[in-house]
Amino acid sequence: MKKAILILFLGITLISCSNSPQEKIDNLNGYWEITKAELPEGITKEFKYSEIVDYIEVDSTSGFRKKVRPQIDGGFITSNDEEIFQVKLENDSINLYYSTPYANWKETLLTSEENKLVVLNPDGIIYTYKRFTPYSGNYGKEN
Repeated sequence: MKKAILILFLGITLISCSNSPQEKIDNLNGYWEITKAELPEGITKEFKYSEIVDYIEVDSTSGFRKKVRPQIDGGFITSNDEEIFQVKLENDSINLYYSTPYANWKETLLTSEENKLVVLNPDGIIYTYKRFTPYSGNYGKEN
C-alpha cells in the first residue's frame, strides 16, 4: 500500500510539472497495448504480447474505452461493448470515472504521453500501456 501511495504521489507531481491537463487527456485517444501490471504487494506482471488492445476515445469531459482485436490486415474486430467514463480534474489529478451496468469505479491517470499511458485502479494496481503499432498500413480500420 505504501508503494502505491508513493507512486501516486510521484505521478501527481509529474502530472503537475509537465504537460497541461488537456494535453494529457488528448493523449488518451487511440489504441493502447498493455505492457505490465504492478500489484500493491510488489509483484509485477510483464506482458510481452496481447491479443486484445484498448481503444480509447475522449474529449475534454467524457469518453469511452473498448477492447478490440487487431487483425493482420491492420483492421480490428470489435464488439459494441464499451466502458463509458467521465473525466474530472480533482486536486491536481486527472481521474476517470467509469460506469457500466455491472460496476462503477475510478482510475487515476499517472502518466499520459504520446506513447505511454499509466493508470492506477482502485485496488492499487498500476497498469502501464504503450501506443499500439498496427500490423499493416490500414491503421484504424474496424471490421
